[in-house]
Amino acid sequence: MSDRSLLVIILAAGEGTRMASRLPKVLHQVAGWSMLRHVLTTTRKAGATRTAVVIGPDREDVAAEALRVIPDAQVFVQHERLGTAHAVLAARAALAEGVDDVLVLYADTPLIRPETLQALRAPLAEGAAVAALGFRPQDPTGYGRLLTDGEALLAIREEKDASAAEKAVNFCNAGLMALSGAHALRLLEGIGNANAKGEYYLTDAVELARADGLKVVATEADVDEVAGVNSRIQLAEAEAILQQRLRRAAMAGGATLIAPETVFLSADTMLGRDVIIEPHVVFGPGVSVGDDTVIHAFSHLAGAQVGAGVTIGPYARLRPGSRIDEGAKIGNFVETKAAHIEAGAKVNHLSYIGDAHVGARSNLGAGTITCNYDGFGKYRTEIGPDAFVGVNSALVAPVSIGAGAFIGTGSVVTSDVPADALALARSRQVVKEGWARDFRAFKSAQVKPR
Repeated sequence: MSDRSLLVIILAAGEGTRMASRLPKVLHQVAGWSMLRHVLTTTRKAGATRTAVVIGPDREDVAAEALRVIPDAQVFVQHERLGTAHAVLAARAALAEGVDDVLVLYADTPLIRPETLQALRAPLAEGAAVAALGFRPQDPTGYGRLLTDGEALLAIREEKDASAAEKAVNFCNAGLMALSGAHALRLLEGIGNANAKGEYYLTDAVELARADGLKVVATEADVDEVAGVNSRIQLAEAEAILQQRLRRAAMAGGATLIAPETVFLSADTMLGRDVIIEPHVVFGPGVSVGDDTVIHAFSHLAGAQVGAGVTIGPYARLRPGSRIDEGAKIGNFVETKAAHIEAGAKVNHLSYIGDAHVGARSNLGAGTITCNYDGFGKYRTEIGPDAFVGVNSALVAPVSIGAGAFIGTGSVVTSDVPADALALARSRQVVKEGWARDFRAFKSAQVKPR
């Protein structure tokens, strides 16, 4: 099928009123990606050469997400909600350009796999005009039934119109459909609205195609793949299913997840071989982890690049823009943001390193803070290789610490420190012998009896 052009039309105009949210349904996230992004990404993996997204009126946010994922996508607006066929015809201009195959998908089915879309499309190359996707739920109540004779699809019967025998069929309509580009526009334009709701149903393409003597078939998908999301409950169910997929894929790729059910991955998380992930670790979008790295329990990573042989956590937070090079250590209760920690450097305890560059093999003691924000702007801290920053030091950016420099414990550094220098920025210690004894005596004499 690689030589056949494929137009994918994604219907993204649904409101999802049960989401109880100001955010459009298709922009709600599963594994760190919007549902729309999941579907768009899957279609490209399935071989889409062109993409059209049908949105509702005044949904510039949905259009922006579609174009962020696929910049050359065509966006169309369905101004009135008059059924699924009407929504597909909102992309009439894309259909009119001509294409070998057409797939119609829904932006609220984020679990569909590329292989399933390829299987749905495959009959078109063998002469089918229409292919519908079906599934077999444990309870088919409420779903339209696919009535088949072998591979041939005879009809899609809505439950309210089904006979008792037809209701006993558990092969149900998933709503996704493939149409031959040679027939798609004509079939869609032939669909009428002679039903109780006065809407134009995509499923009627089956009856029209058969009436024309065209081949119509059904293919089958796993129940989980075609699960639609219309509520927060279903969103959580989709999240659980996708997390299971991602965890299994990570372990199959060579990562060890000690307690997989407690680890949460993003759709784009990349883990190297022999990575060890301890319990209760969360990966936001945009994280890659090199081979042989250990991420200890209760750590959170997002937008971070982690090299090979790194140790992270426990209780570490790597925020976007963090880059941790080979063999570095980020310890317990350490937070990094927009920080490059070079190979072999150590930030072991209770530190915040933001908007900073830490040279190779440098050691930052417990409680080290880069003071990067003055209430108006962010400023950088530059630390050279082999530097040593003592415990409980504050580095007030913009500031530079030279290679091999030492910063004394408890210093507040506001000026650049040359290479191999010692910087002390604290008050000199004063000891007054007996002061504490005299102070207690003085205070005790002032206490009045009750």
